[in-house]
Amino acid sequence: MPPARRSRTASSKSASGPAELPALHLTRFLPYRLSVLANTVSHTLAKLYEKRFGITIPEWRIIAVLGGGETMSAGEIAQRTAMDKVQVSRAISRMLDSALILRESGDTDRRKALLTLTPKALAIYAEIVPMALSYEEEVTDALSIDERAQLDTLLSKLQARADQLAARPAPVDAQAVTEAVAETVDE
Repeated sequence: MPPARRSRTASSKSASGPAELPALHLTRFLPYRLSVLANTVSHTLAKLYEKRFGITIPEWRIIAVLGGGETMSAGEIAQRTAMDKVQVSRAISRMLDSALILRESGDTDRRKALLTLTPKALAIYAEIVPMALSYEEEVTDALSIDERAQLDTLLSKLQARADQLAARPAPVDAQAVTEAVAETVDE
């Protein structure tokens, strides 16, 4: 895949003004491409369950995370699903109103509410999982078995790197961003 940016043109400063900025080719920019792909996959899958079960993408993600029988707090769900805490909170409110989850106080920390799925949500989970796995199979049919394994490895590497970069303190300015990226590339 060609890079999403190109280097500066011949001179870094033209007679008419400041240096020309590198061009960003959005359709080749990895963050954009990953976002579009994730949204396309999520929204296509959502069409399979939104009408039938009346749940949203955030609600499905919560059901999917708790579907293995786990009990979690809203904060843990937000962290596991990479959803915004406000988005998780709104989904939890709707799910409590729809009797899809139960909220209980924690044994050691009464301020920390723990969430579990109700039998109604577990039944939804049991119906959606085969549909979701079938859809995943359809999407990945475009890849050979080796390519699927390679994709899994590459996604794991990219996630680990993104987590590493996310943990780094935020740079103060654009120059600091450039320097920070240059430092991590040299590592």
